[in-house]
Amino acid sequence: MKRVLIACFLIVSVFSYAQQTDYVDFMKINSDIILNTDSLKIWGNSTVEFKILKSVDSIFMDAKKMNFHFELHNHDSIYYEYDGEKLWFLSRFEAGEKHKLSFKYKVKPKKALYFVNKNGEPQIWTQGQGKYTSNWLPSIDDVNDKIEFDLSVTFDKDYEIVSNGKLINKQTNDSTATWYYNMQEPMSSYLVALAIGKYNKKTETSKSGVPLEYYYYPEDSLKVEPTYRYSKQMFDFLEEEIGFAYPWQNYKQVPVHDFLYAGMENTSCTIFSDAFMVDDIGFNDKSYVNVNAHELAHQWFGNLVTATSGEHHWLQEGFATYYALLAERDIFGDNHYYFKLYESAVDLGRQDLAGDGTSLLNAKSSSLTFYQRGAWVLHALRSLVGDDVFKKAVKAYLEKHQFKNVETSDFINEVERFYGKSLNTFVDVWIKQKDFPVDAAFGLLQNESTFINEYLMVDCQAKTSKCKEYIRYYVSDEAKVKVISQMPELVTNDTFKHGFKVRQAISQYVRQIPKALKDNYETLLDDKSYVTIENALYNLWTSFPEERAKYLSKTRNVEGFNDKNVRLLWIALNLNTPFYQADNKQSLFEELVSYTDERYNADLRINAFNYLNLMNACNDTCKSNLEKAKSHHNWRMVKFAKDMSEKLEKK
Repeated sequence: MKRVLIACFLIVSVFSYAQQTDYVDFMKINSDIILNTDSLKIWGNSTVEFKILKSVDSIFMDAKKMNFHFELHNHDSIYYEYDGEKLWFLSRFEAGEKHKLSFKYKVKPKKALYFVNKNGEPQIWTQGQGKYTSNWLPSIDDVNDKIEFDLSVTFDKDYEIVSNGKLINKQTNDSTATWYYNMQEPMSSYLVALAIGKYNKKTETSKSGVPLEYYYYPEDSLKVEPTYRYSKQMFDFLEEEIGFAYPWQNYKQVPVHDFLYAGMENTSCTIFSDAFMVDDIGFNDKSYVNVNAHELAHQWFGNLVTATSGEHHWLQEGFATYYALLAERDIFGDNHYYFKLYESAVDLGRQDLAGDGTSLLNAKSSSLTFYQRGAWVLHALRSLVGDDVFKKAVKAYLEKHQFKNVETSDFINEVERFYGKSLNTFVDVWIKQKDFPVDAAFGLLQNESTFINEYLMVDCQAKTSKCKEYIRYYVSDEAKVKVISQMPELVTNDTFKHGFKVRQAISQYVRQIPKALKDNYETLLDDKSYVTIENALYNLWTSFPEERAKYLSKTRNVEGFNDKNVRLLWIALNLNTPFYQADNKQSLFEELVSYTDERYNADLRINAFNYLNLMNACNDTCKSNLEKAKSHHNWRMVKFAKDMSEKLEKK
């Protein structure tokens, strides 16, 4: 259709994001998408259905830096104007009208959809929250307009394509395949998901019959069980605990390379960092359990009911943090639950002391406030009103506002309704006031947990005589760790007989190893912990130079996490052990340099760059890869590369 501008349409109604939802309801977006990894471009064909709520002369969709071609169905009187950020539809729209518009577009997204290189193969994934889906798919940035998105995606047939909703069809051609996904319910645009890569899949079914899909790289088959451990248990627990059935057709979890965050709760399709793909040993140090539970809880709190604005963001993050803690409590027990609450209370108190505390209703609050203070609000509220009232209120809140947007008062009103009393004082203290009520929080912990009372009792900063007894006998492992962190000189050979956490604390705080502890310290190299092995290897290597060959020989086949933490340390120590000739030093150096290449994950690259910098060995290849890192999609990688480049220039 021709781009027509008529004088009467130049008077465009100007309304804020929130105001547009008063005039129009975008109900459905069907998009056929083709992606090309050579040009890094997307070609899309979208059909948009919307209903006019109030008479208006213009409406818009968000669409960043796109090219358009239009086809209009049944409405020749609708014209369009595109300003590079918004696609405006101009007409004499009357209340009650329903419209369907189709258009084709082309875009090379700058953010929100990322073409990445994973070990020499392409991978594509999205991150809408904070980046805006409208960078790759014409949509609505305003979270208050919920839309049913149905995507069909065409790509190389050798790759898996994962998106929101249910896969209803797949058509395979000579070189490509088209995957058709259907959503049955609406969601905010930032929750649209797309992940394309080389994946296998494991499936389970929840107690309520919901399909659970766990994606993984073909080479990570041994990491599937430890990574997704407790997934079904947590799903079943949260459905029962929340009291509202899981609201989507299925639940998928997909690891991706160099993700921007730990995880993202896209509707029915969580995308998470593949750094959480761990083996049995890695699970002990860096499990996916908390992130898994957190993103799952968002399927109710954030996706089913969505905060109207940043002022009420805690309704998403605080709820997800709290329910993730409850799921962990079901797995790991009460002591774990209360210790996590204790740690967050300490962090929140420190934030206030630093002058950085804010009201929970401040849209510019820190993540610590939104997540941890939000979780504390729910714990304190439940303690005040009781389990029965709390659970009834949560269920009623979800039932009343499902597939809609909410404010803090919407939740508090439901609690007050079942509680039968005003919560004004509670809201003022726990939600509105700037400072976190740390004394009240500690009071709750002490009233509810003997474990926390014991932990608080144990304090060796004053180095009292009791500390020797604490580390030897009856207190919890967490309390023993506290003692070791304050008085590492108290560690004896008997201390090594305690559990995983205590032994890890020894590796962390006992750095100069007394000869009397040498034999027991060496056993730390056999622990099922990559953190402990890394610490112990370095501390043994520095404390006993004459034994370096033995320690290197024992740990030569240990890789560690996805960032190869143990392997990189091992290479660096080997290169600095001249008499150890079991390996070709040049080959090891070249291996270390190779890890700075862009085909590896950002954490591994940063580790490799750091070791080379410490060794004053960043050669031309290293510097070239450092320069490339400055254009990485992850801001942490970019900042690191720029900072290291400046340091190298000053040498």
